[in-house]
Amino acid sequence: MAPPEVPVDIFTRKVSTHNTGCSRRAYVTFLAGDGDYIKGVVGLAKGLRKAKSAYPLVVAMLPDVPDEHREILRSQGCIVHEIEPVYPPDDNIQYAMAYFVINYSKLRIWNFEEYSKMIYLDADIQVFENIDHLFDKPDGSFYAVMDCFCEKIWSDSTQYKIGYCQQCPDRVTWPAELGSPPSIYFNAGMFVFEPSRLTYENLLQTLKITPPTLFAEQDFLNMFFHEIYKPIPPVYNLVLAMLWQHPEKVNLDEVKVVHYCAAGSKPWRYTGQEVHMDREDIKKLVTKWWDIYNDESLDFKNDESLEAGETFTRSSIMASMPEPAISYIPAPSAA
Repeated sequence: MAPPEVPVDIFTRKVSTHNTGCSRRAYVTFLAGDGDYIKGVVGLAKGLRKAKSAYPLVVAMLPDVPDEHREILRSQGCIVHEIEPVYPPDDNIQYAMAYFVINYSKLRIWNFEEYSKMIYLDADIQVFENIDHLFDKPDGSFYAVMDCFCEKIWSDSTQYKIGYCQQCPDRVTWPAELGSPPSIYFNAGMFVFEPSRLTYENLLQTLKITPPTLFAEQDFLNMFFHEIYKPIPPVYNLVLAMLWQHPEKVNLDEVKVVHYCAAGSKPWRYTGQEVHMDREDIKKLVTKWWDIYNDESLDFKNDESLEAGETFTRSSIMASMPEPAISYIPAPSAA
């Protein structure tokens, strides 16, 4: 629900259901800074190729992404699209994770009107099976997977405090004295949306008068799109905590998209030392990510996309990527 300081109707009648641009489709992700998340984007580009997606990957990136990283992404067939940062009102809030504040910049992708429909994917996501069919979802709705409130990162929420989770609402009944149960809440690491200038402008105008909350743009998008949000199955965005919080709802053989968002689960930083990270299913999923990342046959093949006289090999790409300042388990070799 919207914070009490914000009129609820500010989040209604604000969404355009029509895009006057051409009927093009694309995946889109977000990248900021010169850190190691570029490895996630390269892995995602190769995963989409392995899944035989018919659509390109657009990388919405902030100006602080260095030129060498941009060239690496172009060499992997990505469409580089620079965007300016978006900042929330300064409300001195402490976000659940400090870096969440930069994620408001993702709102810029609603201005990508050269595309009629897009699927957003965080850079720590991997696509293991083709999901192009999601582009055929009816227009006018916002599609995403419901989140889970059972992890400690949600400890400030009422849901966590009383043990309530929308993934299993019958396990702990929502107390009547708290009023109606909260609206269903999606994870914003993956969603299907329609770019629109009207929606984009309304998002930015609404942000100016919306007090920031713990989960930054994810909370904001949930408030803004709550009337047109339609859940899709967890197979399209497996939040890893589901493996130990709701194992009865997970069949890894059916999962199409994995979100490596649990602490310690980023494959390119994986050590296996954090809580839950020594599980066999986690090890398997990390290995699957590396198998795709290391597979040179999945590198982009169109040499015409490169600058004249330049070539990029797998070894040069690996050499130019920053290493995290931790020790981690050597990556499994490619299958």
